[in-house]
Amino acid sequence: MKLQSLDIITTAPPAPGWGGRYWTLVKLTTDTGLTGWGECYASSVGPKAMTAVIEDVFERHMKGENPENIELMFRRAYSSGFTQRPDLTVMGAFSGLEIACWDILGKARGRPVWALLGGRMNARVRAYTYLYPLPHHDLTTFWTDPDAHAEAAAHYVEQGYTALKFDPAGPYTIHGGHQPAMSDISLSVEMCKAIRAAVGDKADLLFGTHGQFTTSGAIRLGQAIEPYLPLWYEEPIPPDNLLEFAEVARAVRIPIATGERLTTKAEFATLLRSGGASILQPALGRAGGLWEMKKLSAMAEAFNTEMAPHLYAGPVEWAANLHLCTSIPNALLAETIETPFHASLIRNTITVENGFVTLPDTPGLGIDVDEDLARAHPYTGDGLHLEMQSDPCNYQGGNNFMGGAPPKTDSGPAR
Repeated sequence: MKLQSLDIITTAPPAPGWGGRYWTLVKLTTDTGLTGWGECYASSVGPKAMTAVIEDVFERHMKGENPENIELMFRRAYSSGFTQRPDLTVMGAFSGLEIACWDILGKARGRPVWALLGGRMNARVRAYTYLYPLPHHDLTTFWTDPDAHAEAAAHYVEQGYTALKFDPAGPYTIHGGHQPAMSDISLSVEMCKAIRAAVGDKADLLFGTHGQFTTSGAIRLGQAIEPYLPLWYEEPIPPDNLLEFAEVARAVRIPIATGERLTTKAEFATLLRSGGASILQPALGRAGGLWEMKKLSAMAEAFNTEMAPHLYAGPVEWAANLHLCTSIPNALLAETIETPFHASLIRNTITVENGFVTLPDTPGLGIDVDEDLARAHPYTGDGLHLEMQSDPCNYQGGNNFMGGAPPKTDSGPAR
């Protein structure tokens, strides 16, 4: 069995765009007619350029190869062009293609991917969700409204979720890291207070930031929200100096979680060695794929560190995240995005039930991709999957942003 051909679909989820402006789906076909699906979570360049990168990685390192040879193909891509170091875009391309290889291998053997990764360690995977606005909420004011967040939190707890993420801490700006505005610290405290009051001890609070702050600024904010016992403090500083995470971890009594912008075990190893994070959040469509993150899970286990795969993409990467979590002993949580488009794109083949996901015994990833639906929603914009705002933090008038992926003309970040 050899990898023979590649198809790439860039599909755009309908507004308000939970999961980003577009998702890059890849379909591999073997010379025996088997197909496998993957998803590339790489957005440093636009879809046209990324398509060319994916095609190059496939043609150069994978075409004609047996899809079993995951390690060999990874080493080729990782070493491409005399690098042998993490490359966010190349490894993002490889990651989606690697996931598709596992889908093929599972189908060839009549077994789910989790069975090929070591078997079912966890009967079900605990899911978490972002606090997205309910239908009656105002999309522009929700993100700075503690009462609306509390209402959404109560709603998601009623759905069975036991962990809820929110991020009121100010703008994601190209000027970061920055010191938080006092108004952002105050709002963060009010958000934690309102949500904790709404859910009591029925759910963990997951406090999200996205690399906004300097080390000292992250410590100031983190210490302010400690009384509400968040389960984690997510990516409080930019990921370009991984050793600084340890400074935050030593000063703040909340577990540090990070990893959505990292790739391969090499970058995560720095966090583990330094004690910079106790919860790792790889996005499998960016971080090297299933096999590389299975290795990372074992490394993390030796450091008493937990895994909580990140998702701000489509349901194919979600499926890969869930197969990893099903197979490892140190799975904490898996991020979930429930929208009609996410569900329809895989024809509801994987679902959240009462806050947990139980993967079936279906061969491969266990998903049935609606290819026609994916092609019927092409991406026609010129923005990237996610974008940070150009304006700096507003220390006088306060900060606000739209969640999801607002139009490119909006000054808010796309998250």
